[in-house]
Amino acid sequence: MSMLYLILAIILEVSGTTCMKLSQGFTKIGASLLMFIFYGFSLGALTLALKKIDVGIAYAVWSGIGTTLIAAVGVLWFNEPVTAIRIISIGLIIIGVVSLYLTGEIH
Repeated sequence: MSMLYLILAIILEVSGTTCMKLSQGFTKIGASLLMFIFYGFSLGALTLALKKIDVGIAYAVWSGIGTTLIAAVGVLWFNEPVTAIRIISIGLIIIGVVSLYLTGEIH
């Protein structure tokens, strides 16, 4: 169940970050409110995941996969450029997250 909470936390964090961009510096009220709601629920789900997953592992997976997904959202939705260094950097993030995950424990 902890992994499901972690996956939910990641999805909610990516949603919150997307709303952050859509809020245009807090000028769009709906997106601004959704940003706080998504981040709040994301942190709640992450807290529940931490009951069984090591904090270092859970946070690395949450932030690393979230970073990778939001980079993809930026490219696909906000037309951000795809560069070789961006692809390499995302690959390194994934390698780091997988390495940390393989060394951790779920209790």
